[in-house]
Amino acid sequence: MLLIVLSFGILPVGGEAQDKPADAIRKQLAAAAIQRESVRKQTELAARYRTISEVAGSLAECDPMPPVEITPIVDAAAQGNQLKSALIRGVIEQESGGRACAVSSKGARGLMQLMPATVEQFQVSDPFDPKQNVEAGAQFLKQLLEKYRGDLSLALAAYNAGPAAVDQAKGIPDIQETKDYVSAIMKKM
Repeated sequence: MLLIVLSFGILPVGGEAQDKPADAIRKQLAAAAIQRESVRKQTELAARYRTISEVAGSLAECDPMPPVEITPIVDAAAQGNQLKSALIRGVIEQESGGRACAVSSKGARGLMQLMPATVEQFQVSDPFDPKQNVEAGAQFLKQLLEKYRGDLSLALAAYNAGPAAVDQAKGIPDIQETKDYVSAIMKKM
């Protein structure tokens, strides 16, 4: 009788009586391969989240974009959405300080701090790409201005606190951060 020694024991080869143990070992090897693939996928996913956390924790490493780079992006988004460039610039300054890699503790990303739902709504493939981020943020601002019939204060409050908070409050919510946000951007207009 021929025996094969593996790291997990002795495997008999040949004969019908030995087929059942061999089948069991083949199944174990297949299960181990599936587990290795699962671990590989989990490791990749963890690395992605770790990268986002590292970016969020190290904004000092991400300098604000220079005006020469950001101005054409802002102007194009403003023109395409019939908004004032100063409005978009004001939102960018307030949201991210002009940092394209900014990530908030709530998961907002990029120059205009797009939330995941907004990224999905406007089909943004890379929220850290300045052009995609600013265009989606401008579209969202236009949508909010239409919803609140041109009332810039309400649109800005909704951009900051969410439309549900503005609707529930029937105005600017009694949230100091939101009040300060609206006031700061309105002063820049």
